[in-house]
Amino acid sequence: MPELPEVEVTRRLIAPLLVGRRIAAITTTRPSYVFVTSPARLRSALPGRSIRALERLGKYLLLRLDDASTLVIHLGMTGQLFSSRARSPRLLSATARSSLAPEEQAAFEPDGHTHLILRMEGSGPDVYFRDVRKFGKLLWLAPGKGHPRLDRLGADALKIEGAGLHAATRKRRVPIKALLLDQAVMAGVGNIYADEALFIAGVRPGRRAARVTRREADALAQGIVRVLERSIETGGSSISDYVTPDGSDGGYQDERRVYGRTGEPCLECGAAIARRVVAQRSAHYCPVCQS
Repeated sequence: MPELPEVEVTRRLIAPLLVGRRIAAITTTRPSYVFVTSPARLRSALPGRSIRALERLGKYLLLRLDDASTLVIHLGMTGQLFSSRARSPRLLSATARSSLAPEEQAAFEPDGHTHLILRMEGSGPDVYFRDVRKFGKLLWLAPGKGHPRLDRLGADALKIEGAGLHAATRKRRVPIKALLLDQAVMAGVGNIYADEALFIAGVRPGRRAARVTRREADALAQGIVRVLERSIETGGSSISDYVTPDGSDGGYQDERRVYGRTGEPCLECGAAIARRVVAQRSAHYCPVCQS
């Protein structure tokens, strides 16, 4: 978390707050693992620049600036990108969440986990990047420069087709779920949507990738696109920290068929949803519907 749908929803909602506007100033926290580019370099490179476009590449957001440089934002596991006007219990500490009713929650005040504040010119809101666990990343690319983090990404998961996915599975001994999570094979899919797509295709997550047939690869590719598009439609999955830029929750968590439903009945056959560890990640599946 967040995966492709959450990042795409963030892009769509935050773009109107950024594109066409000029960065008046920025505020950062001190150097940490979040900063692939140092805070001092960001404070030098960003103020005065206008944002021409906001794009997504896999799970990365790319702010294209008017000098042809790019600010890259990766939300990591707990990163949040949101408006200074947003309100959400997910932006509060656990203590505050339990002590304040929703109607009592004030607008978010930047804290020690708010690693970047983009203060924009004009009367619109500022934009905050916050990450409690610091797995997210901030990276500035000079004009014409790339970075290995982006160069190694495979095709966007929304564009995956059965033929390409089947070709990627050939002679691969890794479990099929591990292959789906490999961002060099396909960019954007994470734990939640891999489990959901495998359920749709009727394939167990621990099956060796090379044993996936062409027909199953077609079904799996269609399942990946289906769950990603549906999650985007519903605003993503708000299971723990994810919140949309305006502070609202996503809704896809209410439509999960297997992920996080260990021991609950399968919605197709009634069998108990099982859980096992695959590629060091929890994998959820129906032992009857998936083989």
